[in-house]
Amino acid sequence: MHLPEDFIRHTREIMGDELFNRFLDALDKEPPVSIRLNPLKLTGIEGGEQVPWCQYGFYLESRPQFTLDPRLHQGAYYVQEASSMFVHHVLSQWVTSAVTMLDLCAAPGGKTTCAIAALPRGSMIYANEPIHKRAQVLSENIQKWLSDTNEKDLATRVVTTNSYPKDYSKSNITFDVILCDVPCSGEGMFRKDPNAIKEWSTAKVRQCQQLQQSIVEDAWRCLRPGGLLIYSTCTLNTIENEQNIQWILDNFNCEVLPVSTSPEWHITGSLLKGFDQPVYRFIPGTSRGEGLFMAAIRKGQGEESKMIDKRSKKSNLLPPAPCSLPPALTILEPTFLNGLHEAADAPRIEIARPQAISYLRREAITLPPDTPRGIVMLTYEGNALGLAKNIGNRANNLYPKEWRIRTTYI
Repeated sequence: MHLPEDFIRHTREIMGDELFNRFLDALDKEPPVSIRLNPLKLTGIEGGEQVPWCQYGFYLESRPQFTLDPRLHQGAYYVQEASSMFVHHVLSQWVTSAVTMLDLCAAPGGKTTCAIAALPRGSMIYANEPIHKRAQVLSENIQKWLSDTNEKDLATRVVTTNSYPKDYSKSNITFDVILCDVPCSGEGMFRKDPNAIKEWSTAKVRQCQQLQQSIVEDAWRCLRPGGLLIYSTCTLNTIENEQNIQWILDNFNCEVLPVSTSPEWHITGSLLKGFDQPVYRFIPGTSRGEGLFMAAIRKGQGEESKMIDKRSKKSNLLPPAPCSLPPALTILEPTFLNGLHEAADAPRIEIARPQAISYLRREAITLPPDTPRGIVMLTYEGNALGLAKNIGNRANNLYPKEWRIRTTYI
């Protein structure tokens, strides 16, 4: 794998030869495959080895054809690299009562769905993505994750928004927990995404650092005193990681919180000389996952920062209902999820895998002769896939057009 010389020089310098050589060796190997189960739909998986920092995460021996597994499309599990599941461990340690949480840069939804299972009952998540196309993917994944559930089953409610961090900053609403999984230079994904290597440059690293600081500044206005900010990137350098944590410490009243870990997890701490705050870095070849950096930061109770303008002094508690949100915030209506809830009492018709694949391709399917006419809920292995309208000789497919799978082979 050909890496940029500037990247090699900086990364070898901060890691040292031994750690860097293990990293280089890992880049030429297949990345581990891991999934995270939805505990409301799937309680176990054959042949999986548990991810130690997430009770619902499992490593797989090989990579199956996920697109043709109906369980993926019904939200029974989420394909997520193991390092990113560390957010479950952080939330489980530091959040012990119901909270309102903002996932500020949430697409495609891995950390949001991870948080749903980690947060205490009665919590609420606002999952936000600024880029509209990515926000649609986020909404799709969350709707599938929450489908076939009800208020009694679900410990956490979720609202999806398509707004910029500055819109939240101007809204004067506040949160107990904010996750800033910020856009970054992507060094930790070099093994999985060759485009990340092509797009990397020292200039991009500095541009990302400035963007990350801007996002954190907007997020800070929305964080309640005593609240928790989780900062994460999928990059390895200290410029976007330790230096940004130091920037937060220098400009805001806060402290970096320790997170309990085990030596067997092979998590690396700070790589910046003179910086000894508790931060957590996953490096391919050392830890079993892709590159990730994460830090947990508690906002102080006193004077905030000279960088915060007067708008932050007007912050109110978050409105209790999504419809109460300020107009600056754009809510994505969960039409598929609403449809399933409205049809909760519809007859449930279990279908086999070939029919399920046809349904997910949005093809017309034939149901058993005794299937009632009208709207029915199609299920696979007991969990809902979606709705169909049975008209007798066939059933009209009501699966969302934009979600249909296009893979033509099984």
